[in-house]
Amino acid sequence: MKITLIGNGMMAKALANGLVKNYSVEILGRDEDKLLKLKKLIPEIEVKVLDDDKEDITDKNIIFCVKPYALQSVAVRLEGKANLFISILAGTKIESLKKHISSKYYIRVMPNVASSLRKSMTTITGDREVKNLAIELFNSIGKTLWVNTETQLDIATAVAGSGPAFLALVAEGIADGAVKAGLEREYSSYLVQGLFEGFAALLEKTHPAVIKDSVTSPGGTTIAGVSTLEEGGVRSAMIKAIEDAHNKAVEISKK
Repeated sequence: MKITLIGNGMMAKALANGLVKNYSVEILGRDEDKLLKLKKLIPEIEVKVLDDDKEDITDKNIIFCVKPYALQSVAVRLEGKANLFISILAGTKIESLKKHISSKYYIRVMPNVASSLRKSMTTITGDREVKNLAIELFNSIGKTLWVNTETQLDIATAVAGSGPAFLALVAEGIADGAVKAGLEREYSSYLVQGLFEGFAALLEKTHPAVIKDSVTSPGGTTIAGVSTLEEGGVRSAMIKAIEDAHNKAVEISKK
């Protein structure tokens, strides 16, 4: 099967790296220099510049990897009816996609930045006829979760899509705390890397509350730190961050 990626940014690169093992891959984009660099990095792919001439997408299986604001400007360069159209555009509803792109089936997905390491947590929804194919495609860059509605996907976007930025603030804060206490930056950064790697493995089998309680001794160091975090409203701030990120996705969908 041939997969056509439209877009020449980071996500297209990550997907191409994962997909070339099992699929024929072509990338269409407007930046020739970026396309040539991608071709050099991944020799197996085909690349083509999207110019002012119409690109026929009839019967193609497309993954649309552009920014939401570029939907209309790229769509006018496409003609024909695709077989499968997969969009990674945050907050852009399938109903809106149908107004710009003609396809037999439509899927929305939300990968995250870890796709570059094939560790993405990708949420998927859309036409159930192609559910298994969509899951198979995105399993090539990490884990996948199929949800039943676009509303659920927008909430998942706030968690898995925006979440790396939230966790990056936590990681940076912990490392800075160690430096403030007197530990070298190199050591503190290495400790945080190991901490997150081990914590991810624990999360696969254990509820967060159980993990917390397992290292919280009466009158100990951990409970002292946890108490400070609670006083600072860290838990409620995280809840609000997810809520605000979701509300932004809803706002984008209405434009």
